[in-house]
Amino acid sequence: MDASNTTALATLLGAATGGLTSVLATWLTHHSQARAQWLAQKALRRQDLYREFIEAAARCYVHALQHAEPDIPGLVDLYAKIDRMRVLASINIVETAERIARKVVETYSEPNKDFPELRAMIKSGSVYLIREFSVACRAELEAMRTW
Repeated sequence: MDASNTTALATLLGAATGGLTSVLATWLTHHSQARAQWLAQKALRRQDLYREFIEAAARCYVHALQHAEPDIPGLVDLYAKIDRMRVLASINIVETAERIARKVVETYSEPNKDFPELRAMIKSGSVYLIREFSVACRAELEAMRTW
């Protein structure tokens, strides 16, 4: 092989290597950005669902503390949110949400609470039914940030 062929071959291989490196770097950058965007959207969907569940559970719990007749539409909404969580969330989050929903339903069979009883529940901390769920959600969302 003469020197001119060797030079031409080296030039072509160098150009091909440079082109492939550029394409690969562009693909990796795009893939990394797409994954980051997907994870951010996934976290946002979960965050919205968790917020909706917390609000619905709080409304149902307050209703249960004050009434013997269940708020059927509210309970259906609460359980629908739990079913949405089965698709998006970890099993720990779903199990915690189910415990809250069961406690809400059980609360309807208890005597109604008047204001002094509610104040005592607040002082004792027993009114904070949703705290366990909130803590679990925070831990899950923080774990997602490290992915």
